[in-house]
Amino acid sequence: MKTPELPGEFPYTRGIYRDMYRTRLWTMRQYAGFGTAEESNRRYRYLLSQGTTGLSVAFDLPTQMGLDPDHPLAAGEVGRVGVSIASLSDMRKLFEGIGLDEVSTSMTINSTAAILLSLYVLVAREQGADIRRLNGTIQNDILKEYIARGTYIYPPRQAMRIITDLFAWAQTEIPEWNTISISGYHIREAGSTAVQEVAFTFANAIAYIESAIAAGMDVDSFAPRLSFFFNAHSDFLTEVAKFRAARRIYAKLMRDRFGAKDERSCMLRFHTQTAGSSLTAQQPDVNVVRTTLEALSAVLGGTQSLHTNARDEALGLPTEASAQLALRTQQVIAYETGIAGVPDPLGGSYYIEALTDQIEGDAMDYIRRIDAMGGTLRAIEAGFIQSEIQNAAFEFQKEIEKGQRIVVGVNRFQTGEPEKVPVFRIDPANERSQIENLCRIRAVRNASRWQRSLADLDEAARGTANLMPRILAAAEAYATVGEISDTLRQVFGEYRDPS
Repeated sequence: MKTPELPGEFPYTRGIYRDMYRTRLWTMRQYAGFGTAEESNRRYRYLLSQGTTGLSVAFDLPTQMGLDPDHPLAAGEVGRVGVSIASLSDMRKLFEGIGLDEVSTSMTINSTAAILLSLYVLVAREQGADIRRLNGTIQNDILKEYIARGTYIYPPRQAMRIITDLFAWAQTEIPEWNTISISGYHIREAGSTAVQEVAFTFANAIAYIESAIAAGMDVDSFAPRLSFFFNAHSDFLTEVAKFRAARRIYAKLMRDRFGAKDERSCMLRFHTQTAGSSLTAQQPDVNVVRTTLEALSAVLGGTQSLHTNARDEALGLPTEASAQLALRTQQVIAYETGIAGVPDPLGGSYYIEALTDQIEGDAMDYIRRIDAMGGTLRAIEAGFIQSEIQNAAFEFQKEIEKGQRIVVGVNRFQTGEPEKVPVFRIDPANERSQIENLCRIRAVRNASRWQRSLADLDEAARGTANLMPRILAAAEAYATVGEISDTLRQVFGEYRDPS
């Protein structure tokens, strides 16, 4: 067997840094957001007080879909699965008392990513922060929405224009911000295998990189700010090997396919979240064990930041107590196990090394197949990637139903009695409150400035000018998330899944 390279050496199988966690632990970034901006702000302050080292914002479905709280399709969904953000006023409340130049923030938002990032930048400016020093990540990964998640608005090619405009704008305006978090997490949650998660994530990455290069950007000017988001699922050793294989694949792609010269362009930096789809409503306390093992696989695999799911997330949003326990899980791994003192602790294991090689080879086979189809957009339009994920999900479910795959408490070791677990409840009054706040914003904003900003955005969308300065100006004029999205809808149209 070949001698593995050292941590911090190309192709970074053993980690992107020589010392890994010996000098700096991963960022403990707990995903949170619900109800109103004020409620979510209280949860963020609580998590920061308990030792969270980075914030991760969950937005509700209307915000993700570019719909204001008073839109008919938003009824019943405002503040349900994340925080409702409709305007600059909401974003200001969301981060009240939290210095944006002192915290790293990740925002899980895609179709409306450019709008939400603009709101964040405006709040940072109001706080007096140097926006060139802002540190965080916007997910901004639209391609996986078409294949795995569904919160798309515009057709793929128009959506790609917004992303490349954001890349170009951020390069000079917020150079320390990660402009995209290319996500395998949702691909895995939709039912893919570990190999498919890696392969389809990098197929999407190739499409983004090619699009940016076609727009005239040098690969080394934006690649160091690309980041990734992976799932830590239940097959422990496979997950450790998956992360190692992913680093190796990415390093080779960047150097050999795209000619990257900057070593930072070849370093795969990724956030990990434990698998929501592995959690069960039955015997929810067992979810603590699942999450612990999944989190451990991410640490052994060399993640740069980590979210640990709470025990009650198969039932609803996490309670404050369960969110604290999820954070404590990371802290025990970090401070009590000794694992952080060794880069790539499982490196050199015959099985881990063989499994890493196998995942790399199988994932590259998929990437070559997608290349032969003409690339990711063509593969999405043909339904190939979606079909592969659906077939994998079907096979996984069949194994559970036939008892070939054991899920504790579900198809074996049942207790027969439903457990009574406190469940977090969203106040229905939140929706009314958000609509009332929105009406007040519309009533007091400068109407002529608002109209002019949206007209400028419309004109830019019909031409070739960068959209980001116009989106920023519209957001500053208190145009809402829905209004900005509607302006782009009128030009770009809306995507309809052909299936």
